[in-house]
Amino acid sequence: MKTQARAVVIGGGVVGVSTLYHLAKKGWTDVVLVERKELTSGSTWHAAGLLPLFNMSYSVGQLHKYAVNFYPTLEDETGLKVGFSQVGNIRLAMNRDRMDEYHQYAAVAATIGVQVDFLTPGEVKAFWPLCDTEGLIGAIRHPQDGYIQSADVTMAMAKGARDMGAEIYRHTKVTAIERTPAGEWLVRTDKGDITCEHVVSATGNFARQTGAMVGLDIPSIPVEHQFIVTEPHPEVVKRHQQGLPEMGVLREPDGSWYMREEAGGLLLGPYEHGAPCCYVDGPPDDCENELFNADLDRLEPHIEAAINRVPAFGEVGVKEVFNGAIAYTPDGSPMVGPAWDRPNFWINEGHSFGITAAGGAGWQIAEWIIDGAPTIDMMGVDPRRFGDYATKEYLIAKNEEAYANVFVIHYPDEERPAGRPLRTAPCYGRMKALGAVFGQKFGWERPNWFAPEGMARKDHWSFRRSKWFGPVGGECRNVAENVGLLDMTAFAKCRISGPGAEAWLDRIVANRLPQKTGRIILGHALNKAGGVHSEFTILRQGDDSFYLVSAGAFTRIDHDYLKKQLPEGGGVRFDDLTNQTGVLVVAGPKARELMSRVSKADFSNQAFPWLSGQDILVGLAPVNAMRVNYVGELGWELHHPMEYQNHIFDALMAAGEDLGLKPFGIRAMDSMRIEKSYRMVGTELSIEYAAFESGLQRFVHPGKGDFIGRDALVAWRQRGFRNQMVTLEIEGVTDADSHVDPLGGNPLFRAGNMVGRVTGGNYGFRVGKSLALAMAPVDMAGTGNTFDIDILGDRKQATVIEESPYDPENTRLRA
Repeated sequence: MKTQARAVVIGGGVVGVSTLYHLAKKGWTDVVLVERKELTSGSTWHAAGLLPLFNMSYSVGQLHKYAVNFYPTLEDETGLKVGFSQVGNIRLAMNRDRMDEYHQYAAVAATIGVQVDFLTPGEVKAFWPLCDTEGLIGAIRHPQDGYIQSADVTMAMAKGARDMGAEIYRHTKVTAIERTPAGEWLVRTDKGDITCEHVVSATGNFARQTGAMVGLDIPSIPVEHQFIVTEPHPEVVKRHQQGLPEMGVLREPDGSWYMREEAGGLLLGPYEHGAPCCYVDGPPDDCENELFNADLDRLEPHIEAAINRVPAFGEVGVKEVFNGAIAYTPDGSPMVGPAWDRPNFWINEGHSFGITAAGGAGWQIAEWIIDGAPTIDMMGVDPRRFGDYATKEYLIAKNEEAYANVFVIHYPDEERPAGRPLRTAPCYGRMKALGAVFGQKFGWERPNWFAPEGMARKDHWSFRRSKWFGPVGGECRNVAENVGLLDMTAFAKCRISGPGAEAWLDRIVANRLPQKTGRIILGHALNKAGGVHSEFTILRQGDDSFYLVSAGAFTRIDHDYLKKQLPEGGGVRFDDLTNQTGVLVVAGPKARELMSRVSKADFSNQAFPWLSGQDILVGLAPVNAMRVNYVGELGWELHHPMEYQNHIFDALMAAGEDLGLKPFGIRAMDSMRIEKSYRMVGTELSIEYAAFESGLQRFVHPGKGDFIGRDALVAWRQRGFRNQMVTLEIEGVTDADSHVDPLGGNPLFRAGNMVGRVTGGNYGFRVGKSLALAMAPVDMAGTGNTFDIDILGDRKQATVIEESPYDPENTRLRA
């Protein structure tokens, strides 16, 4: 066994072996994999092997697409069969909301090159003769979809990796993982120790135990999943004898089950409520090829639903029931990327659809390790999207919920209730009393919108304009006419200080740092390729002190990025201020009058200009007031020690009663940011687009000196940009039965060809228009250019308009 390697992959399931294969494929042949038992002996061996392309996540969709294209190539490369049956996959729809989900998904799929065909009930019957189509309104079909033999594809990748020089050590148990004084990793096993630069955890059911070896609480706990295999059915056998094609994979989401042929019979896999988490404290040491006792009572409603849709399923006996563990995370998506606070430790865990995602996950983590950045936007699967709030008990609640919700309609405004409320700002109760309907972000409760008196305080989700559309419009209009109050306590906040702080931070962000104390800039941290990794509002608080604010959803991602760049030997200090600092935002034309009533500070334009910050008192409480906001109105962000929040809140509400002060929520904020063409990380700002493609010329200055990503961005500019960020006005969205706005992910067409994609959209209540932000080809990005945009299957005209359709001169926020 080797004692030195570039990377050690821990775990010999399909995910770990794919990681090893792709590291070797990219040129790192000095890599090894260690597996405590036999390859595939965890969850891989009992997986049903489905390869569903369907996924509402852009990141996960890219991983699935890659795997479906990649797996068949292994047969020619290695000479081993992978058992890929490209039989297609049909998803049934029984109501309009389900079809809306399919249309929204199909739009996203089109932008990443995945074919989706819409079927009538009659066409479903032609593909699946044993399916009763009563009650269906339609379906979608992926012709490239199907299933694969899980163990076979794993063994093919293992052979491919070995052929390229990688080594696999079976029956080798990792006993400890330590950091050496030189900064390398020492992986201790019962067969010897291996020193390496990088460690990849791909240990499935053992993820939490592996993480504990390096002091990480990895947010993954498995859930039991059962599937049933029947005896052969005469009709299925007859089809085989006649040489007819296999019927493919059938899914009825409203019954929460999938079905496919298996050895002349049928295989049924339900996703039921009540499926428990398992291995909560880790599997036993001797765990190998383990299954749990069947619990068919849990499956009874789904079995009945399956028989109702496919009567043949009830006409033959049960041959076998599998009940095994599959890894889960709180949101159901895998974790693929760097661990937090541990340099060169990588996580490839939590794969509930591990066979499908393994190929793409191995591909991207290899790109990330070797080149320093992935090639696709991985925000949706970054392990750092969870925080330390994701405790064991939280995981149990959320993972069981995620499992039970695999087949629910995934609305764009969906908010799931398990594990909530958990993190609450002090003003939570006050906001609730004012009618707040909450969502959560990074564990924090945030008001999404406010139900007016007489309206039920219950969320309503839709792909169209929801019941909250009217109240949100009222919130936007009140902000434009009077003044509004928004809770943004969930913001990520930190301080960078020390004698080396300015020089260090100047290399991190692409903008010029503020030179005067009390001045604010918007700074972007690029990745090595010149795309946008993070966005920070930066306030200079002193000669050697800077206060940074970024999106709450990316708290761990942004802060981990900063901490991993800190220089050795000191000189720069990082302090996380998130949990001790609250943020309330006042915005609207009466914001200055409101602030003057609660503070003795001078809020005039001369004394307190736009993009500046001051330490003031609100009532009796200390506040760091920053004249910035995300809605394009006169206003201030009030950053304060958390314990003073309710004092500040009460002072504002009392002083603003006659000014029309009312709270507003995140959904109103998003509408208003679209009206201002404000970009958002993860949508308009992405590592897939050059910073200049996203329209950040005002904030990115290659001439200022060296910063991360500068040279790559300059080279990208010399090669020429393909895309340009545009603002679009959508026509015809208020037709009688339409009332839909772009949600993001919508494809743009010109002369029938897809040429661009929408990154975000909303209705702009202040301008009275349906709007979108989009990436379009540079030569089509001029004002007045038109496109066809797909919104829930309908084509609408979208016209390029000038940026910031609301107050384009910024006179209101500079007032």
